[in-house]
Amino acid sequence: MPPTRTEHDALGPVEVPADRLWGAQTERSRHHFAIGVERLTWTRPVIRALGLLKRAAALANTELGELSAERAALITQAADEVIAGTLDGEFPLVVFQTGSGTQSNMNANEVIANRANQLAGQPLGSHSPVHPNDHVNRGQSSNDGFPVVMHLATVEQIVGRLVPAVTALRDTLAGKASAFDPITMVGRTHLQDAVPIPLGAVVRGWVAQIDDTLAGVTVTLPGLHALALGATAVGTGLNAHPHFGAVAARHLAAATGQPFHETGNHVAALSGHDAMAASSAALRGLAGALMKMANDIRLYASGPRAGLGELRLPENEPGSSIMPGKINPTQCEALTMVAVHVHGNDAAVAFANSQGQLQLNVYKPVILHNVLESIGLLADAATSFDRFCARGLQADEARIADHLAQSLMLVTALAPHIGYERAAAIALAAHRNGTSLREAAVASGEVTAAQFDEWVRPEQMARPREG
Repeated sequence: MPPTRTEHDALGPVEVPADRLWGAQTERSRHHFAIGVERLTWTRPVIRALGLLKRAAALANTELGELSAERAALITQAADEVIAGTLDGEFPLVVFQTGSGTQSNMNANEVIANRANQLAGQPLGSHSPVHPNDHVNRGQSSNDGFPVVMHLATVEQIVGRLVPAVTALRDTLAGKASAFDPITMVGRTHLQDAVPIPLGAVVRGWVAQIDDTLAGVTVTLPGLHALALGATAVGTGLNAHPHFGAVAARHLAAATGQPFHETGNHVAALSGHDAMAASSAALRGLAGALMKMANDIRLYASGPRAGLGELRLPENEPGSSIMPGKINPTQCEALTMVAVHVHGNDAAVAFANSQGQLQLNVYKPVILHNVLESIGLLADAATSFDRFCARGLQADEARIADHLAQSLMLVTALAPHIGYERAAAIALAAHRNGTSLREAAVASGEVTAAQFDEWVRPEQMARPREG
C-alpha cells in the first residue's frame, strides 16, 4: 500500500495518499462514488473555474476585511496554480456524486488550502495557516459556489472554444457558396425534383442556419453572466459579507473579460438552472442546423454513380473492409452522431433542471457535465468537418447539368403561359412516356420549340429576382 497521511473532517479521521493535496472530503467522495469513468473536476474548464472562484473569493474577502492579507496571498497563489493547470492531477472526482457539487467544491478548498500551507512551509493536512472551510470557502456555500463554476466554465467554453470553431466552418461554407453561385442545380422538395436553384444559394442556406443557431447560443450568455455569489446555503447570504457577491463578481469579470455580476435573485439561482438549460437548448438548436447541413451534403454526394453524385467529398480513408475502392461520407456521419448525442444531453439537462426541489436543485454536476460535453463535441466536430470535408467540397458540374436537363419540374416555367393544368399534363406525359420535357411540350401542340426554348431557361428560373 502507498504511504498515507491522516486528514480530518467533521466525521473524523481519513487516510489520504501522502503525496496528494486533496483532503478528507475528497477522499470520502473517491471511496463512496466509484460511479462511471466520467470525471467532472478532472476536466480543465471546471478546474479552471474552481480556481477562478476561489481566487476571486479571497480577493473579495480581503477587500471587505474578512480575510487577512497574508492568508489571501497564499490562497491566491495556490488558486493561480489551479487556474494555470499545474495541479490538475489533484482533482479526481466523478460526475455522479452529491447533486450540489459539494465534494468538488471541497476538493478545490482542500487542494488550495494544502497547497497554500505548503507554500507557507507547513505540512500537508495541517489546516494552518489556511483552513479549507474557514478561509478558502469563506463567504461561500457549495450551493452557490458550484453554480458559479457552472456559469464560469460554460461561458468560457462557449466564447473561447465553440464560437471560433463554428465560425471557422461557416466561413469556409460561405466561401464555397460564393464559388458555387454560377452553378444551377435541380431543387428538391419532399425528396422529389423541384424547380431549379443556384448551388450557392443551397450552401448559403446552411450558412444562414448556422449563423442563426450560433447567435441563439450566444444570446444565452447574459443569463450565464449572472452569478449566485453571495447566496450561501439557501439564498439568504448567511455567513457572507453583504457585499461579498458583488465584489467577488467584479473580480471574476476582471479576470475573465466577461461581464459577470451578482444575480438579482439568489434563491432562484440555487433552486433552478434555467440559464444552463437555455444554453443547452440553444446548443441543441445548433446541433440541428449542423445535422441538416451534414445530411444534405451526404445526400448530394450519394452514389457516386447510383445516387445523386452532385457533390464530391474528400477521399479521407477507405470506406469498407470488404468492398474495394468504397469511400464513405464519414465526416457527415461523425457530425450527425454528435448532433444526436447533443440532443440526448439536452434532454437530460432539461429534465434535471425541472427537478429543483424547494431551495436547491441537486442535479448540478450532471447539468454542467452535459452542457460542457455538448460544447466540446460540437466544437471538435465542427473543426473536423471544416478541415476534412467542407474545405475540400467540390461540385460535379457535369452531373448537376445532366440532372437539371432531365428535370420535369422545368415545366413550371410554362405555367404562366399555358396554365397550370396544361403544363401538368405535359410533365406527366413526359414522365409516363419516357420522353424529354421539350419533346412532350412540342408534341402536345401547346408550345412550339421556339417558345419552349425562350420560356424554359433554368438559369433564369433559379434567379427570378435578377431579372
